[in-house]
Amino acid sequence: MRLARLMKVFVTGRIPPEGRAELAQAADCEVELWDSDEPISRKELEHRVAGAHGLLCFLSDRVDKKVLDAAGPNLRVISTMSVGVDHLALDEIKKRGIRVGYTPDVLTDATAELAVSLLLTTCRRLPEAIEEVKNGGWTSWKPLWMCGYGLTQSTVGIVGLGRIGQAIARRLKPFGVQRFLYAGRQPKPQEAAEFQAEFVSALQLAAESDFIVVACSLTPETKGLCNGDFFQKMKKTAVFVNISRGDVVNQDDLYQALASGQIAAAGLDVTTPEPLPTDHPLLTLKNCVILPHIGSATYKTRNAMSLLASNNLLAGLRGQPMPSELKL
Repeated sequence: MRLARLMKVFVTGRIPPEGRAELAQAADCEVELWDSDEPISRKELEHRVAGAHGLLCFLSDRVDKKVLDAAGPNLRVISTMSVGVDHLALDEIKKRGIRVGYTPDVLTDATAELAVSLLLTTCRRLPEAIEEVKNGGWTSWKPLWMCGYGLTQSTVGIVGLGRIGQAIARRLKPFGVQRFLYAGRQPKPQEAAEFQAEFVSALQLAAESDFIVVACSLTPETKGLCNGDFFQKMKKTAVFVNISRGDVVNQDDLYQALASGQIAAAGLDVTTPEPLPTDHPLLTLKNCVILPHIGSATYKTRNAMSLLASNNLLAGLRGQPMPSELKL
């Protein structure tokens, strides 16, 4: 009796143990792993993906036409360990009939927690305060020294009231936020009802909010959405936070807004590029807090993401419904 040929799977980096164990148990797959925490190079990716039936990748891997051509006609499934899919050439992938899995839901809570942490860190100037303790700047109690901005009775604007945007609002509500605004492609009355959130344009949200959190997907419509016009509309006391994708923000315009005092402060978990060069102008500003894209970085969440990504991949290869398939 002739044995069925194993399906080749390529994984672009070390995934957490739960996902790795799931792939290891797949008797119908031959799994090849890029065994490094450092991103795989373009050249190596194009070489290793050749002939693969399935690809498990990260948001740092750009899967474009060149990679798809290198993979060849066997490629049936791409599973990304992310909720964002802007690193995938979706039009080209759809044209080739390749199925795509992604990891929504499992990272919602962790990302929302990080967004709130970043907002509080930025508006209460915690990195500056810590530095003052270390460098001897803390000499005595002073009435206005290290003062920031509080959430009580404030207006919070959320750009993108999806799963993560709602989870952020849910966590901010107990802080005594008086009013929620949201912007997006269309009103979401059912989702907004929990927070009595008002649907407004992006520029109205900018003008009326004390705190702004960007939680939308990166699309052609949202690329560069937060630009000079947006920042000019904002209050001088307003705090801006981005946990979506770096390209939603025009970073040159953000730098000018922060450096000139047009807005009070910004907190970013995402930048363009990633990692941000250590000599980037934004890193010279005291009123800008930048994190290394750690929104989903809890052990539990990353393991759940790896397990879901592995299950998406295996289900797709076996012709079964994926737990989380992106509808193309």
